[in-house]
Amino acid sequence: MSSSPSTTVSGTDRIPEAVPVSLCAREPHVPADRLVAEMVPPPRFDSVRFDTYIPDPHQPSQTEAVRVLSGFAAGLGGAPAGGSGGRRGFFGFGKPRKKIPTGPRGVYLDGGYGVGKTHLLASLWHATPAEPELKAFGTFVELTNLVGALGFQKTVQTLSGHRLLCIDEFELDDPGDTVLVSTLLGKLVDAGVALAATSNTLPGKLGEGRFAAADFLREIQGLSAHFRALRIDGEDYRHRGLPEAPAPYSEEQVTKAAYATGGASLDEFPQLLDHLARVHPSRYGALTDDLKAVCLTGVQPVPDQSTALRLVVLADRLYDREVPVLASGLPFDQLFSEEMLNGGYRKKYFRAISRLTALARDAKGLVEH
Repeated sequence: MSSSPSTTVSGTDRIPEAVPVSLCAREPHVPADRLVAEMVPPPRFDSVRFDTYIPDPHQPSQTEAVRVLSGFAAGLGGAPAGGSGGRRGFFGFGKPRKKIPTGPRGVYLDGGYGVGKTHLLASLWHATPAEPELKAFGTFVELTNLVGALGFQKTVQTLSGHRLLCIDEFELDDPGDTVLVSTLLGKLVDAGVALAATSNTLPGKLGEGRFAAADFLREIQGLSAHFRALRIDGEDYRHRGLPEAPAPYSEEQVTKAAYATGGASLDEFPQLLDHLARVHPSRYGALTDDLKAVCLTGVQPVPDQSTALRLVVLADRLYDREVPVLASGLPFDQLFSEEMLNGGYRKKYFRAISRLTALARDAKGLVEH
C-alpha cells in the first residue's frame, strides 16, 4: 500500500499532507449509463483466469469445474447471440436473430462461500471470446438496480445483444426480485444470451447455503432446463493456510494511520452505519471511488437486520475493490448477533465477516509502516 508524503513527525504539531476523507460526507449520484458500463468483473478480479484458480487437491470437483467452464467459454465463440455483429443499443434494433441453440445455455456454480465461485465466474467472463461490451458481469443486486434505472424493457433491449451474462450471488432470499430477474433471464435466453450464475440460499435452510442448486433451479422455474449445475466442494479459501485476522487496533493507531495514508477515509462506525441508510446500495461502489483504505473507529455490533444487510453490500464493494479496512473496537466476527447468524440471511453475514477479515489482514501494514 502506497502512502502519500506526510510531514507528521512524532512529538511535533506539524500538519500532515494526507488528510483523510469522510465517507459520511459523500453522497454520490450514479447515472444509468455508468451502471451499464460498470457491468464487468470488479477490480479484484481483473487479472483472474482459469489458470490462476488453484484447485484444492482434496476437492476434485474444483478441477472438474475449471474443465467444464473452459469448454463452456470456448463454445460461446462465433456471432453474437442476436446476430447483429455488435451491440444493439437500448432499443434492440439490428439484424434478424439467428436460431437459438438447443440444450443448456447456462451454468450454475453450486457451492459454499469462499470456494472461489466468483473467481471462476470472472474467469469465464474473461475467457469468453467476445468484446467486453458484449459481456456483462454483476451481482444480483446490481442487476436489479439496472432494471430500476433503465426499466424492464430497456434492460432487456440493452442486454439482449450480449453473448454472456454472469450473475454473482443470485439472491434467492428475496422472492419479488427473484421473479423479476427470472423473467428478465427468460427474455434474454430467448434472445440467445448465455447465462452463468452463483446464488445465495433461501431463508431457513441449514448448512449456511451450501449446495443450493435445487433451491436455485426451483426458484427460477421455467429457466431450470437452461442451466447445468456444477457442484464445487471445498472450504473457505480465505482461511486456507492463512494467519488469523489481526485484532482491532486502538483508536489512536487507526487515526494516525488514516492521516499517514494518502486516499484514506476516517469515520466513526456508528455514524457510517447511519449514513448508509441515506445512500442507496446501488451507489455504494461510487461511495468508495478512489479510496486506498477505510479507517473506522468504534466498531460495535450492528443494531438491526436492515443495517446489517446494508453493511454486507458495503463489505462486498470494498472487497471487490481490494480496499483495506483498519478498525478499532470489536473484531469483525462480533458484528452480527447470534440471531442474525442463525437466520435466513446468515450466508450473507458469514460472507461479510470473511471478507472484512481478509481486508483487515490487508490493512495490517498501514499500522506497521
